Amino acid sequence: MTQKKAYDELVSRLREVALLSSCGSVLGWDERTYMPRGGGALRADQLAMISGLMHEKFTDPRIGELLSILEQSDLVGDEDSPEAANIRETRHDYDRYTKLPRELVEELAKTTTLAQGEWVIARKNKDFKHFLPWLEKVLALTVRKAEAYGYEGEPYNALLDNYEKGMTVEQVSATFEILRVELVELLNKIREAPKRPDVSIVEREYDVGRQRIFGESVAQAMGYNFDSGRLDVTTHPFCTGIGPGDTRITTRYNPKRLNDALFGTMHEAGHGLYEMGLEKETYFGTPMGESASLGIHESQSRMWENQVGRSKPFWRHFFPQAQRLFRDSLGGVKLDDFYAAINNVAPSYIRVEADEATYNLHILLRYELERAMVKGDLKPADVPGEWDKRFKDYFGIEVDNVANGCLQDVHWSAGLMGYFPTYSLGNLHSAQFFAKALEDMPDLMDQFEQGIFGNLREWLRKNIHKHGSRYRAGKLCEKVTGKPLSHKPLMDYMYAKFSEIYGF
Repeated sequence: MTQKKAYDELVSRLREVALLSSCGSVLGWDERTYMPRGGGALRADQLAMISGLMHEKFTDPRIGELLSILEQSDLVGDEDSPEAANIRETRHDYDRYTKLPRELVEELAKTTTLAQGEWVIARKNKDFKHFLPWLEKVLALTVRKAEAYGYEGEPYNALLDNYEKGMTVEQVSATFEILRVELVELLNKIREAPKRPDVSIVEREYDVGRQRIFGESVAQAMGYNFDSGRLDVTTHPFCTGIGPGDTRITTRYNPKRLNDALFGTMHEAGHGLYEMGLEKETYFGTPMGESASLGIHESQSRMWENQVGRSKPFWRHFFPQAQRLFRDSLGGVKLDDFYAAINNVAPSYIRVEADEATYNLHILLRYELERAMVKGDLKPADVPGEWDKRFKDYFGIEVDNVANGCLQDVHWSAGLMGYFPTYSLGNLHSAQFFAKALEDMPDLMDQFEQGIFGNLREWLRKNIHKHGSRYRAGKLCEKVTGKPLSHKPLMDYMYAKFSEIYGF
């Protein structure tokens, strides 16, 4: 068999798996947006069957045979070529997934689908006991998955590799510890600063219908294409890249707070732009058509939400429109006061609504708890008490109920343990990428003031999106910025912003 025929057959088989995955993505999106509550059991069976079929197709011994042929071919000569990247990353995933029995894959898919529905009920009713048996089931299956993968050190490493290939607990913990020290120092400066934003500006009446109009106009200005994308409402916002020409984002609205839906929409639209920027028409089904990592994906959403959406030049352009739409709440408000209000730093319960300075502390809390659960050092029944204790230590406030505490995130119900660290890694990447974009385009902030966002979008597509999984996260960061990932760009960015707002 020629190497071309072997490669073409591999790609064909990978695309079959991707087509099944896209069907599962539609069902998962529907389950979290429009599916009637009574459809949960059937949906769990549907997704379990699709997951089983995907697993069977992807772990077919023929894929292993094709990889063995291709790994000895000229196609891997240039390690950065699309073909070499597809072969390398497929081998990594194939070796891992062949260790998972199909029955475990199906059971996980079914259990997590049901668990997400029960999580919605538990969160709504502020009832952790309702969710506890589901958390125990998901955790037990997740630990089984980690054991099947195999690992060095601790089982959490096996789960982390699903989202950040090659990264270990030791690396994450070392990075987070440095970040924690500097964040605490920054927060102390803010706490003792002489100036205080008037946060009531963003906590007035904001009509939901007008919020939607405003959010859609902002997403459109960013470049989110509504001809190949949707924006819907859900309990916990997310983005789903279903395939070429089909990307879906969601948000949630608070009629008494402007920040939540607006920055949530910008965040998910940032994810959506990454999905739309991947060369899926050419590489659908292969690693070259997929994101480099979850941390890189998160860097795109956080950049649009924070470095762009919470910047003063952005609001010099959009504030007049916001004032027209929300005349009763924003009429007569000065831009500087509004800018300070949307960037207010204060401990808060909800991660997705947290300010930039405290956000990473939310991630550290979750990382520590789920790592302890996976190691067996923390029982699911003890999660609320441990959450509340650590939250008080980190944020200085008492958790008032579990909906604002350990039930606020969908991740554990969805079996996504190992995922949370990617959020902080995304913040680090976003600051470092944005600093490089400013270096390459010194007038970038002036462009924002004029409502021009396309140049940043195209810079991201050229430097990040189009590469798919050609490079892993660490290598991509060095390729784009010339430096390894560091906490310094993020801290420099936050010190510059908050020293102006708070006057320290």
